Amino acid sequence: MNNTANPFQSFWMAGYECSDKLDARRQRVDFINITGHLQLINQDYEDLKAFHIKTVREGIRWSFVETAPYQYDWRTVEVMIEAGRRHQIQQLWDICHFGYPDGLTPFDAEFTPRFVAICRAFVQLYRRIRPDDVLIVTPINEVSFISWLGGETGGTSPYCFKQGWEVKYALMRAYIQGVAAMQAIDPNIRIMTTEPLVNMVPPANATEQDIADAQYAHSLQYQTVDMLSGRMCPELGGKPEYADILGFNYYYNNQWIINDGGFLPWIDNDDKRWRPLRDLLTEAYQRYNRPIVITETSHSGEDRHHWMNMIGEHSAALLAHDIPLLGVCLYPIIDRPDWNDLSDWHHSGLWDAPLPLPDNGLPERVLNQAYATALLNAQVRVSQAQKTDGHHQAGNKFIQPASSNGEVL
Repeated sequence: MNNTANPFQSFWMAGYECSDKLDARRQRVDFINITGHLQLINQDYEDLKAFHIKTVREGIRWSFVETAPYQYDWRTVEVMIEAGRRHQIQQLWDICHFGYPDGLTPFDAEFTPRFVAICRAFVQLYRRIRPDDVLIVTPINEVSFISWLGGETGGTSPYCFKQGWEVKYALMRAYIQGVAAMQAIDPNIRIMTTEPLVNMVPPANATEQDIADAQYAHSLQYQTVDMLSGRMCPELGGKPEYADILGFNYYYNNQWIINDGGFLPWIDNDDKRWRPLRDLLTEAYQRYNRPIVITETSHSGEDRHHWMNMIGEHSAALLAHDIPLLGVCLYPIIDRPDWNDLSDWHHSGLWDAPLPLPDNGLPERVLNQAYATALLNAQVRVSQAQKTDGHHQAGNKFIQPASSNGEVL
C-alpha cells in the first residue's frame, strides 16, 4: 500500500441533502432549495472553516439537470462548482441521489442509456471547469435503500412492492455502465460507494431458523458492492477496480430486528445482539480490503452530541487498529425536513433551521453548540489516533485505485 496523499482534502466532511426524489405522494422534492443551500452556498462553505472541513458531498439533481431526454441544463451545477473552487472546497458528486427524471423508472429500457449519457456529460462539464483536481463520484446513492423503498414498500419511484431485487438489479446495471463510461473519458476518476451499513438481528428467544434468516438478511447489504466488483451477477460487467472507495451510511436505526419492524436502541444498550460501529466497519473492510469512509451519519434532536462522541470514539479506534478509514461525512450538515412532510424539520444538522422560516423561505443557520463541541472533541481524538506512530497512519494514506485483480496499483 503506497503512502502518498489522502484523496480527500479533509478527514471530516460535510454532506448537503440533495435528494430530488419523488415522495410517497408522488411529489418531487428539491432539498438543495428547500434547505436554502443553493442560495446560501457561499455562507455554508464559509461556515465550514471553523471546523476545518474542506470536503463536501453534493449532488447534481438528475431530474432537474436533464430537462428532456439527453438534453441538459448545467447552470446550477456550474454555479456550485464555481463556489467550490472559490472557497477551495473539494466537492464529491452524486449523479443520482434518489431522483430520476419525470416519466423514467429503473425498469424502462431507456434508463441505463440515459444514465450513462448524463454520467458522460457531467464528466465532460466538470473537466472543462476543473481539469486537474481529483474527481470523486458516487453514481447512485444508496442503491440498497432506494431499491427497498421503491421496490418493496412503494415509497418512491417505481412505487412497487416485492420487487426490490429487480429494482436493485436495474440500478446496478446503470451504475456499472455509468462507471465504465466515466472512466473511459477520464481513467483517474475515483468511484465512492455510499451504501447503508446495517446489523440485522434475530428476535429475542430466536429459533435456529430465526438466526439463519437474520444472517441472510445481514448479508444482503453487500449485494450492491458484490455486483459492482463482479463477485455477483458478472453479466452486469462489474470489476474489482470499480469497488474503489467504499462509503457506508450509518444512523441510529441501522440495527434491525428481522420480521419485527423494530430496531435496537443505541444508548445504554447491553443487548448482546448489538454490534459496535467499529465492528461493523471492520467486517465490511475485511470483506473487500478497500479503504472505507463513513459517508453519512447524524442524529436528530438532543442526542446529537452523544452520537458525535460515539462517532469520534469508534473512528479513533479503527485508525488505531490500522483500518483505512479515510473520513467521516456529517450528513446532513444543515437541518432538513422530512421527505414526506416538509413542515417536520429533523434538527439533525450541525446548524439548525429555527422555525417558522423567514418570509423569504431561506432557513437561518444556527449552530448547535453541544454538537459543535462534540465535533471539535472528536476531531482531536481522531487526530491523536492518526499520529500514534508510523504504523497507525491509515487515515492519512492515499489508497490508490485497485487493479483488475483487486490489488493496489
